[in-house]
Amino acid sequence: MRSLRVRIVCLAIILLCMPKMFPAAANAKAAPEYLLDANKPVNGQVTLTLSGKSLANLYGYEASFSFEPDKLELVEAKSNLEGFSITPIIKNNEIIIAHTKIGNVPGENGDLVINTLKFKLKKHGDAMVKWETMKTVTDQLKSTTTAVGQSVTVSKTFIDLTGHWAQADIEWLAARGIIEGVDDNHFKPNDKVTRAQFAAMIARALNLKETAARSPFTDVPSDSWYADVVSSIYAAKIIKGKKDGTFAPQQKISREEMTVMLVRAGRFLAEDAFKETDSAGGVSFADVNDISKWAIKDVELALHSGLIYGTTKATFAAKSQSTRAEAAVVIKRLLTKINGE
Repeated sequence: MRSLRVRIVCLAIILLCMPKMFPAAANAKAAPEYLLDANKPVNGQVTLTLSGKSLANLYGYEASFSFEPDKLELVEAKSNLEGFSITPIIKNNEIIIAHTKIGNVPGENGDLVINTLKFKLKKHGDAMVKWETMKTVTDQLKSTTTAVGQSVTVSKTFIDLTGHWAQADIEWLAARGIIEGVDDNHFKPNDKVTRAQFAAMIARALNLKETAARSPFTDVPSDSWYADVVSSIYAAKIIKGKKDGTFAPQQKISREEMTVMLVRAGRFLAEDAFKETDSAGGVSFADVNDISKWAIKDVELALHSGLIYGTTKATFAAKSQSTRAEAAVVIKRLLTKINGE
């Protein structure tokens, strides 16, 4: 029993304390090959599989990885070999895992799955995990370290956007923190957008800072989640509110209201954007008379600039309520036009 403990301690010392890198022999026969694969994300988590080919007498190992800790969180590391694993060591953007067999047993040979890593996807967009090195130990305690260099890119996406016409723009905005889902996995693209929600999208797109001055609207409580958002976009002259002094934050936003806020946001980003001289000479939709007088000029500018289109070739549907997908797409178009993103 004592010799077994000594063996484990010695192996742990070798795995964790030996120099980090030995170049692999250039002409070694049947040199081991290491592979890193990722499965399709499930419930906001993704599993990476570490496998090896042409392995020879694998008794223990230490593997190091680099990753993006702001986007990924390691929730489980599980060896496919019998024996003892240390708790993963995570420091900054590095992960180290180690495992050893126990007792007088032979090492593994051939092709096999070595380990799996399960990550929680914390943010939308792409995130990379790279298998940097693999240190192996034989049952004779001979150690070899190989530079692996295998990497995979994993992505957090909304599960209800597959095949949706606005998927690319929504995922692009979500990856930059400009829009959010209704929960971690769902966006609900066809839900309607409130005026407060669209204001929040605009504020994040423009990276507006909080302002000490409060908005004058009587229906925006100071303790509401949207109070700071409304104050910041009011200070930026993107909203003016209703005639009765209210903002109507919970009211679903209409297409003409969304368009006007969008054009004003463009002017905030670039002073020379959306000048009235850029007008295309009128709106040709059959329902042009449904567009409010206070909105007609900005609607015309937005149409001419390609920020928004009609619901059909003949109609603009000014009073129709905008969906979350439509709101996301027009914001992406605005950023592309102004910033070239």
